Amino acid sequence: MEFFKQILELDKELFLFLNGFYNDFWDTMMLLITRKETWIPFFLCILFFIVKNYRTKAILIILALALVVLASDQLSVLLKNTIQRLRPVYEPSIEHLVHNVLRKGGRFGFVSSHAANSVAIMVFTSRIFKSRSFYLLMLGWVLMFCYSRIYSGVHYPLDLLGGALLGWGVGFSVYKLLMFIENHFFFARSPKIEKTALPVKDAGTLLLVFVVLLTTAFIVSYLLHHYNYL
Repeated sequence: MEFFKQILELDKELFLFLNGFYNDFWDTMMLLITRKETWIPFFLCILFFIVKNYRTKAILIILALALVVLASDQLSVLLKNTIQRLRPVYEPSIEHLVHNVLRKGGRFGFVSSHAANSVAIMVFTSRIFKSRSFYLLMLGWVLMFCYSRIYSGVHYPLDLLGGALLGWGVGFSVYKLLMFIENHFFFARSPKIEKTALPVKDAGTLLLVFVVLLTTAFIVSYLLHHYNYL
């Protein structure tokens, strides 16, 4: 028990250290990064390439992807309500030290739904596309997305680690379920999901879309502060 308390204290200290680097510009930037709506064009492109490369099996993959998001989200909420670890912004011992951006969210933070959902999507889609470039792109997005939760003051690092482990388990499990379904019920149909990889050109397009969205967020943040709209 004493060891566990020491881990939690170290988690708080690491959170306060990382949360302490902020300014007005990055408040706006991280707010845009942490919002799921910012990345809608990126995910629409992922869905487009699923349809393009897997044709009739795209429906099966998209249904599995929906299960990934639903399972990771609901399981993370279940763990939050069961474990009931307060978010940093609600923790009496440090709440006055926390830099919070915009909103506090629900009272409990372990595990992070943002981390669980993003890692689950990364694991599942990376195994579908089988592209190292795509995996590295998704890993970069996940790390940035998760860090925005610390910056915003709503999650400890352990919240994110717990969410990441949950998301990895969900993404991997649903992929294995998808392979079982394909091999037992769609074995004669092409293309085989297990053997079809994302073309380099398509991975490049996804990288371009990602960079454009991130650059747009940066420019919007700069203009809002430069012209004193915030």
